[in-house]
Amino acid sequence: MGTESVEGIVMLELAAEAFQAKNFQLAADIYECQLQNFADVATQQELLVKRADALAFDGRLSEAFEIYQRASKLERLRPAQLENLTECLTNSIQRKEGVVSLKNQQESGTTACGGYDAFTCRICWGYLYEPVTLPCGHCFCRKCLPRESMPVCCKECKDSSKLTDVQNYRVNVVLSNLLSKYFSSELLAVQLRQEGNRLYAEKKLEAALEKYNEAIQIAPRDHVLFSNRSQINSSLKRFEDALGDAEMACKLQPHWLKGHLRKAQALLSLRKMEEALTEYLLCIALEPESKLAKSEAQKLLSDLFAPVPDDVQEGIPDCVTLLSSRARIKGNAVTSSGSFEHTSSIRLHKDCNKSKDNTIFQEELKLPQVPSCIETVDGLDVKPACCEERSVSSVCHPTVIDRSYILKRKHSTEEEEEEDKKASGTERPCKRSKSEGMLKDGAGSRFAIASDLDAADLECSLCMRLFYEPVTTPCGHTFCLKCLERSLDHNSKCPLCKEDLSEYLAQRRYCKTFLMEDLIAIYLPDELVDRQKMNEEEIAELSNLNKNVPIFVCTMAFPTVPCPLHIFEPCYRLMIRRCMETGTKQFGMCLSNSINGFADYGCMLEIRSVEFFADGRSVVDTIGKRRFRVIQHSQRDGYNTADIEYLEDEKVEGEKEVELRTLHDAVYDQAVTWVNSLKPEQRERIEGHFGPMPEKDPEPQVSPNGPSWCWWLLAVLPLEGRAQLPFLALTSLKDRLAGIRRVLLFMSRNRSR
Repeated sequence: MGTESVEGIVMLELAAEAFQAKNFQLAADIYECQLQNFADVATQQELLVKRADALAFDGRLSEAFEIYQRASKLERLRPAQLENLTECLTNSIQRKEGVVSLKNQQESGTTACGGYDAFTCRICWGYLYEPVTLPCGHCFCRKCLPRESMPVCCKECKDSSKLTDVQNYRVNVVLSNLLSKYFSSELLAVQLRQEGNRLYAEKKLEAALEKYNEAIQIAPRDHVLFSNRSQINSSLKRFEDALGDAEMACKLQPHWLKGHLRKAQALLSLRKMEEALTEYLLCIALEPESKLAKSEAQKLLSDLFAPVPDDVQEGIPDCVTLLSSRARIKGNAVTSSGSFEHTSSIRLHKDCNKSKDNTIFQEELKLPQVPSCIETVDGLDVKPACCEERSVSSVCHPTVIDRSYILKRKHSTEEEEEEDKKASGTERPCKRSKSEGMLKDGAGSRFAIASDLDAADLECSLCMRLFYEPVTTPCGHTFCLKCLERSLDHNSKCPLCKEDLSEYLAQRRYCKTFLMEDLIAIYLPDELVDRQKMNEEEIAELSNLNKNVPIFVCTMAFPTVPCPLHIFEPCYRLMIRRCMETGTKQFGMCLSNSINGFADYGCMLEIRSVEFFADGRSVVDTIGKRRFRVIQHSQRDGYNTADIEYLEDEKVEGEKEVELRTLHDAVYDQAVTWVNSLKPEQRERIEGHFGPMPEKDPEPQVSPNGPSWCWWLLAVLPLEGRAQLPFLALTSLKDRLAGIRRVLLFMSRNRSR
């Protein structure tokens, strides 16, 4: 027996390895063979379940269900034993229905969106109400954020690095005003929903139901209203009404997890076990991390496999029914983005507006049947889900009318559904990025926004022009990115409310408000083009390194010599930022001049790196490039500019070149002697700031600026700027070398004294 036990264990390990390798047929055969080697009931049941799992993953569900039934006859199956079957059925639904989970959508960047997606909160999947813009640039309902786990992680970009004290973030003023102006009815529906939430919390269920009936009359396409009303009806034991509302929520938002959870719970209350199981499996397909859906599905499978004395077969789920009954849902999801967008887009906006508060409803009501794990609805598909082009007015009334609408749709024939799909397909709108045609061709009040939206509603309060790269501060005010940066150069407070933005400034991560950009691109395309042209013209002008070149008036700079700078004045902050934005990364350096403001000669500096401090100051590491002569002095936005021409050394040939080379070598040797005569601490300080002395150039005339060691020596020699400036203006290398030799001779005589 001991040998047989060892062999049995080895075979079971082999079966497990085959299962992991997806050789399910081999695994099933091994488990079947090993059944006769074990007599105890628990082990036999375990082997039966494992064999059934292998058959299920091998696609032989009917056989698998029979084996699960046999295992259940030995002893009732625990829900945990059906985890593999749940996974297998979920995978089958995903393949057959083309359902893409939230995680896969986010990884592939293919999250579906309906026509009202721009106005949808990606936490509650409802219409944005009291929108708050996070530092990453994405917008959510204000009351959705406190329910998120800490630290808060953006549901769009999954970024939490920029999120600090999210609870103190204010409502986006521009967006809030815009939504209030164009969607006033949605605000009324939100108020009714909030009243319904309060009444529900007070256990006044009938009164809460009335408030939701009124809200649905105003916003008949709000999926969360129907979802919450489904919960109220469930609490009132009106399970048919609850099911009707849940089905409407699923039709309006076919890829919304919470709607399918509501439907599954209503079906469960009506004792429709297999339909409830199918809904839970779809929930898992939509959100694999939904613990509630997983546990409920496993419990239902355990109940369905439990032996029934009269007729065992009634307790066994029909695999064909489980995997095919979702065709109607799939059809709704596919056609919804077409016909529904086209017929009632503005009402969807209204729906979404309420859905925000509906998630508030979920939190405030503390629903007994839907625990907090429903938060897994984040980021799912948001295609609107109406398959027909019927008027919505008939659904604007209380529960009975809404349910009859659902039931009527539920019993429609397949031929009618095909006609609906064809009808919706003929006029399917473009994607959101190409939604202009949809906005112009469609009907409904949403399109009034496209025609009536005033550019003044999206105007920066600093430049009084259309927002360009809009950025929203933690206090809720929105400005053009460049306008905000210029304002913070002078003062670390909000230009409008004067709230301190020191922490915001210290992060220096100004992310554009995506929703604002989308609205401008969709509704104000012509104005946006004009604004872009204006910005491009400005960038082209700032990129010109011959005209209106920015000039930093400070000290002497030389070609090839490092020149670190401490930037703290607002005008120079702006100048450095523009140099970086345009990509030139260059500006001129000149000495000050009492006549024209700055000297007539200077050196271009190239920015190698910029290190910002929390208060907006920065240290800029630059290196000298080309010399120039100023043709015209001018100013721009507080800093000096100039029209310039670049200087190059005149080249010589023949005897003059031989003479120049001899002079070059002699002066270099003289310079090395002087540098070596310095004290060690002096040399260390010089090399720490300017680097070591460059090597002698084998060809002195190769560079248009002459040998680099000459400029290094001029930078370290103890000369005033006025004495150094003439060397910068010289275009004769011979004259420059002669001047350096005279300075070195003077320095040597003084040292000998």
